[in-house]
Amino acid sequence: MAKRASSTGFPYNIAEETRNAVNSLLKVAKCQIPQECRQAILDVKFTSTNTGTPIFPCPFKETEAVGALKAVEAGIALSIANLSLEARERKATVDLERASAFLFSTYLATIGGYDKASTQSKALLKDTDLLHAQSDLYRRLSANLYETKIPGQYFHLHGSLEATTALNMIGLPGHQTRVTDYHECIDLIESHVKHFTADELERMNAKNKQAGVSCLKPDEFKATEHGKLLTKEPPWTIDTLETASSPVPFTTQQFETLQPQILAGIKVLELCRIIAGPSIGKGLAEYGAQVIKVTSSKLSDVPFFQVDVNLGKHTVDLDLRSQEGRQAFEKLLEDADVILDGYRPGSLERLGYGPKQVVELTKNRGKGIVYVAENCFGHVGPWADRPGWQQIADCATGVAWEQGWFMGLNEPVVPPFPMSDYGTGCMGTIAALTGLYKRAKYGGSYYGKTSLCQYDIFLLGLGTYSSEIQEQLRSMHDPEFFELRHHDSVDEVGKRAMRTMRRTHPELFDGDLHTKETWSQGFNADVKFVKPVVHIEGTWTGWLRQTRPNGHDEPTWNGWEIEQEMLA
Repeated sequence: MAKRASSTGFPYNIAEETRNAVNSLLKVAKCQIPQECRQAILDVKFTSTNTGTPIFPCPFKETEAVGALKAVEAGIALSIANLSLEARERKATVDLERASAFLFSTYLATIGGYDKASTQSKALLKDTDLLHAQSDLYRRLSANLYETKIPGQYFHLHGSLEATTALNMIGLPGHQTRVTDYHECIDLIESHVKHFTADELERMNAKNKQAGVSCLKPDEFKATEHGKLLTKEPPWTIDTLETASSPVPFTTQQFETLQPQILAGIKVLELCRIIAGPSIGKGLAEYGAQVIKVTSSKLSDVPFFQVDVNLGKHTVDLDLRSQEGRQAFEKLLEDADVILDGYRPGSLERLGYGPKQVVELTKNRGKGIVYVAENCFGHVGPWADRPGWQQIADCATGVAWEQGWFMGLNEPVVPPFPMSDYGTGCMGTIAALTGLYKRAKYGGSYYGKTSLCQYDIFLLGLGTYSSEIQEQLRSMHDPEFFELRHHDSVDEVGKRAMRTMRRTHPELFDGDLHTKETWSQGFNADVKFVKPVVHIEGTWTGWLRQTRPNGHDEPTWNGWEIEQEMLA
């Protein structure tokens, strides 16, 4: 496709750049993509109305990266369709506007007409913020980027979903009822972080088992022992767990006016929280899988994120430390095809549900299983066992420093939106699809692994935009966005990014071109969500049921509803 000049006269074509990203991805993915699926990936078509600048106020090729990942996802899904349906020529298409929307879909989602930033949405949500790490601003800002004792050295403190331990670690109480102003909270916490060097904070962090991390520049990360090992890894891996079980063919199913869904009949147990892990389950549900999200009422979760990532699923609360919860889970496990693990490495093994243990538990049922694990730091290297979230990966790998440099600063800034989360979710979906494809062709059980840091490594490997494009982005987006500094929270960064993008790319926000709104019985409100990114000829991609809060359903594979509004 030839480059066309944008309305501002600068030549840029996002579809062509995404095609380049596909070629890069095929190289770094190596043998993790079945050879016979590669042509289907290369044949994926990209649609876009954007012939000007990229969408986001950042220097990274985010749309291109996730567009390439969606092309791989589409190519493998198409290959599955040719196994389960009539084998024929099929066209697969990736909509790059929707790929962009996918990267901040929790910000585009609304419940009862209210978005994530609206205080009115809270009344419609299930309160799963058990320890008030989200609702209390002071505690919320325990997860934030601060300057240390050494000027120019930064550390991302992270109180995760609890906050008190991280605050106590730097000499602050877990609660401060008199400190409620945004800047007052930041100044107070940063003043205490500045008592310590990054090395001292790292030692304290390890002692207290916290998710914080030193904010490294890209070359600094690559020079670490962990960086040296992880940068040699492909973005995801698929290993064989056993080869004794026989091939498991896919089944096909058709609902009224719909064409068949590729993963109809596939059953998925999702043990994940927040965004990256649940996005894998959401991706599999999009292709027709029955996905049960398993959480515990004793574990905190971010209430609004469930509006987006629980789309298409059933959700159950099971305490896997109790006999009753284990019995219910193992009953579900008897029929499961995929297990999704979004916890720190070793957590599910300690409960008896790691990959090898699951294979042992299901060895007599006549079919193998696909186990996919997602974490922050990857599954190799000295940091593999560290806890972490998106901001931690972005700070560890150098993404935050690149964002700050783009903004004209000599300090890091966490990029807008949970884009690394959604990109990692897409890589996990690819791993699961690949495992299911291999199980159908060859039999056996498979273990897929990916991480937030591996997505960031792939993203950085694509390079940042040229200086000309970066300058154009700076000139087109609101000056207010570029007033952000290292200590501004992800919520503040996202809020300002939304404001400038509503002006520069209104097509992502207006009307029903890229979003859809239907009634959610679980939330008792209308919920708007981003439409599917991928279309595969002769099949239907989409969710059969609206979202619902955690713990809404009974733990069973029987009696699943299909909502007609979702099929329209």
